[in-house]
Amino acid sequence: MTATTDSARSSLEAIRTEIGKAVVGQDSAVTGLVVALLCRGHVLLEGVPGVAKTLLVRALAASLDLDTKRVQFTPDLMPSDVTGSLVYDTRTAAFSFQNGPVFTNLLLADEINRTPPKTQSALLEAMEERQVTVDGTPRRLPDPFLVAATMNPVEYEGTYPLPEAQLDRFLLKLNVPLPSREDEIGVLTRHAAGFDPRDLQAAGIRPVAGASQLEAARDAVAAVAVSPEIAGYVVDICRATRESPSLSLGVSPRGATALLATARAWAWLTGRDYVTPDDVKALALPTLRHRVRLRPEAEMEGVTADAVLTAILSHVPVPR
Repeated sequence: MTATTDSARSSLEAIRTEIGKAVVGQDSAVTGLVVALLCRGHVLLEGVPGVAKTLLVRALAASLDLDTKRVQFTPDLMPSDVTGSLVYDTRTAAFSFQNGPVFTNLLLADEINRTPPKTQSALLEAMEERQVTVDGTPRRLPDPFLVAATMNPVEYEGTYPLPEAQLDRFLLKLNVPLPSREDEIGVLTRHAAGFDPRDLQAAGIRPVAGASQLEAARDAVAAVAVSPEIAGYVVDICRATRESPSLSLGVSPRGATALLATARAWAWLTGRDYVTPDDVKALALPTLRHRVRLRPEAEMEGVTADAVLTAILSHVPVPR
């Protein structure tokens, strides 16, 4: 392990510390955001209003020395409001392209499921190809590029379900639950001491990682060894979802590659240069939960995707 690798890991760990200055608890969500940075992936955070989904992403942005932008998704938001559009310049009598907020390193797509599917889909090309095409001309997005989207549960009034094609573009879907009693007391204690979630600079959050540290960390993750047994274990888990009687849609090969990528990132973060079955298990739920579809009868019985995946993980043989 080189000094550069160690420095990169320290920078990524420091991100967790900086976020902790603004957000109490939510360790799983914080870990997921860091893993997504390492994997060049996008993150979807789901939770009821008021559990610090937006604050999590804003704190992440404040801890990175990168360009960030925020889009508040509303029912009247148009695709061009996200990607940009051609604007007529009266001085030159010609059209010129005006960049939309998607031209950034970290895009906070706030309450993404409050806008119709047409506008949600405007992000598809950006998330998959790292470019947007307007008037037949493709335009590259900056590198790194990460979409961190928040959403309320679809049962809430004024929400639209995300298209399956877009869900599949998110590397991770992180559930942001209500805090424990101890964490909620911690939240109130901070507010009583004067914490203002609208002023993260006053909370002491500072940039601790930039593009160079991210690139070094990603190179190190790409060198994490994957044995044939681990690759087979990932495939067996994903194939088991396709055979589950509770699911009408199982995990695709894209999902299998995503699980392997997140497991490698987690292995590197924990200080190893090889993947273990426990790394795969640790990231299986957030990587796969949005890539499966429950059968209607299973939903009526109260079965959840997490429950089905947990059962599959308990039954698929673990390599020795």
